[in-house]
Amino acid sequence: MDVAKTKKKSLPWRSKKALMIALSMVIIMLLYGAIAGSGNQSVERQNLLIETVQHGELEVIIEGYGTLTSNKQQLITSFSSATVKEIVLKPGAHVSADSVIVRLENPELVQQVENAEQELIQAQANLRQLKLNNQRETLNESANLAEITAFFDAAALKRIAEEKLVELGIVSQLTFQQTALDEKQFKQRIAILKQRIEQLVLVHDESVNIQRERIKQQQGRLHIAQSRLDKLTVRAGLDGVLQRLSVELGESLAPGQEVALIGSVTDLIALIRVPQSQAQLVTIGKKAIIDTRRGKIEGVVSRIDPIVDNNTVEVEIDLPAALPPSARPQLSVDGIIIADTLQDVNFIKRPAGAKANSAISLYRLDSGQNASLHELRFGAQAGQFMQIIAGALVGEQFIISDLSNLQSTSPTLIIN
Repeated sequence: MDVAKTKKKSLPWRSKKALMIALSMVIIMLLYGAIAGSGNQSVERQNLLIETVQHGELEVIIEGYGTLTSNKQQLITSFSSATVKEIVLKPGAHVSADSVIVRLENPELVQQVENAEQELIQAQANLRQLKLNNQRETLNESANLAEITAFFDAAALKRIAEEKLVELGIVSQLTFQQTALDEKQFKQRIAILKQRIEQLVLVHDESVNIQRERIKQQQGRLHIAQSRLDKLTVRAGLDGVLQRLSVELGESLAPGQEVALIGSVTDLIALIRVPQSQAQLVTIGKKAIIDTRRGKIEGVVSRIDPIVDNNTVEVEIDLPAALPPSARPQLSVDGIIIADTLQDVNFIKRPAGAKANSAISLYRLDSGQNASLHELRFGAQAGQFMQIIAGALVGEQFIISDLSNLQSTSPTLIIN
């Protein structure tokens, strides 16, 4: 049986051409999307740190670390050779000026004091003996003067009596002249004895003064020996705290060897180390804030050490007299020095890798889920904030996270 076959109708030539064009467009769009998509990076929003550009006053601060230390310190050393006999106080003890820290021993100093005392007693006895001898000599000379004075008086009376008898011819002229001569000689001897007694008094006074000077010198020797002996009892000499004890029981000490270090408790300063790169911003008189981790203390920069150690510079901060209970010597603290205050500036929280007076590219959040790369120029660093000189406006948001883990840097970033 014959079956009738129907002939299939083919598409018109124009329809085939339109279909080919449509397929080509789809392929081109897919390729463009694939190529464009391969140049963008996508990140999760929860993994990003996003900060907003702010405007206002910005304090340029320099952060450092250090310790509190006593403004007044006293180093105690051994005055002479000695042996540590007793340790009374240990480091950390609060002391007054008269507090005994250690007791030392040196038998030679005891012997020196005893010898000095005996020599002083002998010198004082010599002074008493000298005074007795002087008194005896003075009495002898006074007796001689009294005797000659008596002879003079007798010669004077004899002369007066013979003067009338000569006129009567009872006494010869020669006898009278001899009597007058004796009177004159006794008078001269009296004058000489008086001068001798005056000189003797001066000599006696000088000899007594010399002996008193010897006694004074011996008293000085005794005082020195006693002082050296007293220094074997080592006292603090300052109200504060015993910061360091450098001796052990039974240890032999040489003259000048360190025994202990005393420091004030209430009169403290802060020694803060700051980076060398920021030290030039610090000047005397700048305000500082010391953080003891239990409180904050305001201070003022008083000294800047010119020596650089491990790329840091030491800055001394004067602290007020009234300090919180948490402040004590040798306490580790953090310090912030306010180097300057910038007025009417734009700033943002410090992005990862950003440095003062440099430029860096950051992603700025655009509308939707896209972020585009923009270059920002920074000025001064103020702690956790950076001054923005150019590249950003107030209110714009930037990603400050470290995006170094991205495979490559693209102009745009997709935020999921």
